[in-house]
Amino acid sequence: VVTWNVGTAMPPNDVTSLLHLNTGETNDADMIAIGLQEVNSKINKRLKDALFTDQWSELFMDVLSPFHFVLVSTVRMQGVILLVFAKYYHLPFLQDIQTDCTRTGLGGYWGNKGGVSVRLSIFGHMVCFLNCHLPAHLEKAEQRKEDFATILHMQQFEGHAASGILDHDLVFWFGDLNFRIESLDIRFVKYAIDSNILSQLWEKDQLNIAKSTWPVLSGFQEGPLNFPPTFKFDVGTNKYDSSAKKRKPAWTDRILWKIKSPSAGLGAGGRRPSQGILSVSQLCYCSHMEYTVSDHKPVAAIFAVQFTSKADKPPVEIYVADEWSRPEQAVVRYKMAAGFLLSSWDWIGLYRVGFRHPKDYVSYVWARSDDGERCLEKQLCVQVMFLEEALPKGKGEYILGYYSNTSGSIAGMTEPFQV
Repeated sequence: VVTWNVGTAMPPNDVTSLLHLNTGETNDADMIAIGLQEVNSKINKRLKDALFTDQWSELFMDVLSPFHFVLVSTVRMQGVILLVFAKYYHLPFLQDIQTDCTRTGLGGYWGNKGGVSVRLSIFGHMVCFLNCHLPAHLEKAEQRKEDFATILHMQQFEGHAASGILDHDLVFWFGDLNFRIESLDIRFVKYAIDSNILSQLWEKDQLNIAKSTWPVLSGFQEGPLNFPPTFKFDVGTNKYDSSAKKRKPAWTDRILWKIKSPSAGLGAGGRRPSQGILSVSQLCYCSHMEYTVSDHKPVAAIFAVQFTSKADKPPVEIYVADEWSRPEQAVVRYKMAAGFLLSSWDWIGLYRVGFRHPKDYVSYVWARSDDGERCLEKQLCVQVMFLEEALPKGKGEYILGYYSNTSGSIAGMTEPFQV
């Protein structure tokens, strides 16, 4: 999980260290959630033909696609953006994807402050990512609490699985939460940072104080703040604010998580059926001083989330030959799980290995809905074919994905094969 207030800056050329991509295959992530704040809302000339109207989203897709990450979902409210990526082979197990946003700026009329969320079922577990930009300034702690409570109250999702944010099995809450350091003067704060005695500042951090006093924060966890405060820097440097305002350094940019308490929704005999299934451990919580385009430093956290999978098969299973060397081999067979909601707008996309998002296909065929009923009853395979003119001209590695219009996501995916 990454959070970064980019201060309307243009993206840097390289974000691989921020995404921990160059750390070797062993600790490679399965999913990445990126929360940005203060993204420049001006539409850029260079992007007029692009699907996404901001350079930051384009940059992250470009950087992550060679590592087999695909954009699962994104939501934007003015300068607040949330992007969720996953390895392509997990896509069929990420379902029920929904987004929401809540404006809290100017009494709810302006989207410069507020929260955006992406929620989804991951192998049958309900997870919500919430990126917030809360009000600034030391004296606005109460307002931050009220805005967070408003966001939690306003955001509602369809379906019975988890209608509110806190109904999810796991919530990641992050962003420029804007909490400041109380009562210590700037000289002492800077001395503590320079002498690396950050623990002296922790008990005066407004969010730490709030965690023990605000019921709305009960159950939210955060790793130790073993990195220097991430705000406010002179742009282009690692020097804290030297302007006339001389703002006191603060940990404004934070990443927290909350596991749904087992007492919620007790089954017969007082035990929740999924009790003890999900555990979270934080492997890393750090800031990235090497980025200087903004007056904030980005913050990243790596989590290991352990659970038993509630989904052993994807909603749609696709069968395809190991290679297509002649046009007549471009045959796709697939079968749907019982209860799969078929739509006449479903399609099967042919993707290059390293595709960026579900609409980033080379070509597609419509899925057949006429055999749907028969197929579901007898679990027979449906067959469709790519026409010769729809096939790519050059050779390469490709993947097929079944796009479900009902769920707005990929419901089935093949291994890579040769064309």
